[in-house]
Amino acid sequence: METSQCIVDALYGALGILAASQGTMNNLTFGDAHLQYYETIAGGAGAGADFDGCDAVQTHMTNSRLTDPEILESQFPVLVREFAIRGGSGGAGRHHGGDGIVRRLEFRAPFSAALLANHRRIAPFGLEGGQPGACGEARIRRAAGAVEHLGATARFEIGPGDELLILTPGGGGFGSPLT
Repeated sequence: METSQCIVDALYGALGILAASQGTMNNLTFGDAHLQYYETIAGGAGAGADFDGCDAVQTHMTNSRLTDPEILESQFPVLVREFAIRGGSGGAGRHHGGDGIVRRLEFRAPFSAALLANHRRIAPFGLEGGQPGACGEARIRRAAGAVEHLGATARFEIGPGDELLILTPGGGGFGSPLT
C-alpha cells in the first residue's frame, strides 16, 4: 500500500509533471476483541505546472471514503474532536501544494491501535523550485497530560481520555514563487 504511493510520486517527479503528493495512506487501525476499525486519512496533493494541488484529498492509489464522524461516534466509543484542513502544510510555489488534514480523536475505551504512514522524516518534494510539503506527524496526549510522539509505524495502546492527533503531509509546490 505505502510503496505504491512512493512509486507514483517517483514516476511523476521523474517526468517533471507533478510534485509529490502526501505519499502515504495514513493507515490507522484500532480495536479490541469486539470492535475493529480501519481508516485511511487524506492529505495534500502535489501541484503541477499549471495548477495548485488539492487540499485534503486521497491521492494516487487511495480512493477510500472516510467514515462520517456521526457514524464513527455512534458505533465506537470515540469522539472526533477535530477534523480540519491543515492550513499551510502544502509546499509554496508558483502553484501551491495541497494542504493535509488535522485529525484528532478522543478515546472513551481501551483499544490496541496501529499507525502506518510515510513522509514523517522526509518531506514530499516540490518541483521546478517549488517547496516541499510539510511532513506528517502523530502523537498521543494521554489523559494524565503526557505527550507521546509516534513514528511512521507504531503499535500502541490507547485508553479513556487519551487523544490521538494525526497531521497528514501536504503536497509539494511547483515552480519558483512569483516575486
